[in-house]
Amino acid sequence: MTKATTSAARADIIDTAVAAGQFNTLAKALTQAGLIETLKGSGPFTVFAPTDAAFAKIPADQLNALLADKEKLTAVLTYHVVPGRIMAADVKPGAVKTVQGGMLDVAASSAGVKVNDANVIKTDIVATNGVIHVIDTVVLPD
Repeated sequence: MTKATTSAARADIIDTAVAAGQFNTLAKALTQAGLIETLKGSGPFTVFAPTDAAFAKIPADQLNALLADKEKLTAVLTYHVVPGRIMAADVKPGAVKTVQGGMLDVAASSAGVKVNDANVIKTDIVATNGVIHVIDTVVLPD
């Protein structure tokens, strides 16, 4: 018997991201910021999740400084989270308010969807408490 592609999610956002294997830096950052329990909460949340490759674009000294500054790290990470479950089909171009309080600029074109200067490279990874959209760049609040 095979699983249907529409089967319900079985893991929360954190466990889903960890199982994907390409979000190790994000998981480390969420742990450093004390946000694991929040993103294991009931939500729902929409997370624009930067891959390990996205974090690797940040120079090592800057990334290490960010990881050491809990307040700034929390601001950066919560800037990647939008309240509610927003599936790709429901994304509307324009400004979207983040948990951090800042606005993300969502743009859609024939080339795909962008969030600020990040490309959305995979959409609709469903978790029990929300959805993950994978991005190729860490987005930073103003």
